[in-house]
Amino acid sequence: MKPIKTSVSITIDDPVLKKIKTLAETEDRSLSSYINQVLKAHLKKLDQKKAENS
Repeated sequence: MKPIKTSVSITIDDPVLKKIKTLAETEDRSLSSYINQVLKAHLKKLDQKKAENS
């Protein structure tokens, strides 16, 4: 079963957007998919740091 997705609107600085678009294309992903992947990895890293400090 696919995860539930919610559409959001955000504002991103132009240089950041250009870089993210390039990285997404490099991985043959949509911009949305790439941003989701990056955010998941960041959240996982934060959870690991939190667990290490507990």
